[in-house]
Amino acid sequence: MSPRQGSPSPDGPDLGVLPLGSLDRITIRGLYAYGYHGVLPAERAAGQDFFLDAVLAVDTRPAAAGDDLSRTADYAALAGRLAAIMSGEPAALIETLAARLAAACLAEPAVHEAQVTVHKPDAPVGQPVQDITVTVTRGRVVLALGSNLGDRLASLQAGLDVLAAGPGLDQVTVSPVYQTAPVGGPAQGDYLNAVLIAQTALPAAAVLGLAREAEQALGRTRTERWGPRTLDVDVIVCGAQISADPELTLPHPRAHQRAFVLAPWLDLEPAAQLPGRGPVAGLLAAAGTDGVRRLTDLALRPPGPQRAGR
Repeated sequence: MSPRQGSPSPDGPDLGVLPLGSLDRITIRGLYAYGYHGVLPAERAAGQDFFLDAVLAVDTRPAAAGDDLSRTADYAALAGRLAAIMSGEPAALIETLAARLAAACLAEPAVHEAQVTVHKPDAPVGQPVQDITVTVTRGRVVLALGSNLGDRLASLQAGLDVLAAGPGLDQVTVSPVYQTAPVGGPAQGDYLNAVLIAQTALPAAAVLGLAREAEQALGRTRTERWGPRTLDVDVIVCGAQISADPELTLPHPRAHQRAFVLAPWLDLEPAAQLPGRGPVAGLLAAAGTDGVRRLTDLALRPPGPQRAGR
């Protein structure tokens, strides 16, 4: 693979690099639905009013550049889905309801982070109150996994299992497996690569800690720059967090050039966008797929049942 930094995407103009700071925000405020959530039987039977505020972190520049709804969050369609959740399956806790709503927001590929506030103004708390609210913040995490030592598939599977089993990552999904020729560094064998996508409330530093723990569990040593490894876990995106810290630069500074990241990510999320760079499909077309091949005879076992949010 030959990186082409700054190459224009065939899907639209080159958007350059996103400046440091927060992503753009789309806000849905005061969405109303009548629901049946609550601990008390009377709440489940009679129902009550619920309201929602959702703040969505989105890089709106790809949509603005092409005046293209498909490259941003369709807030009209999303509002309908959120209202259906609010009026749908009852939950005992509004914490549970808020977690469901945040997950629905992150199902939009353009939404990298969602802050959801559920209002329950008629909550039976035995005291006069104006409102009861629960606010949760969840971000989409994209991790790239690679291995080129020992039983590579077993190492990827073990790393995936460690990441999915620990606290902090929920709704974990994993891509098909790719075989990739090494890029840079000393002579070494081909890699097996995959991409993991999850939801989290953790800061990026904590996600990096989980990645390092998974590497250490598989015996990863860091004795040679870009050398072979039993397991490599790179944090590509972590919600709306943007950082120039050399220890953890976000979004990953070379992800837009790496077909072994882009190709499995695109398989898992066809409408994916890399903040500051635009649609992953266009980035992959610009990077090319030389030396990267999807393996149809190998697959990672999906993680077990995910931990439910409260």
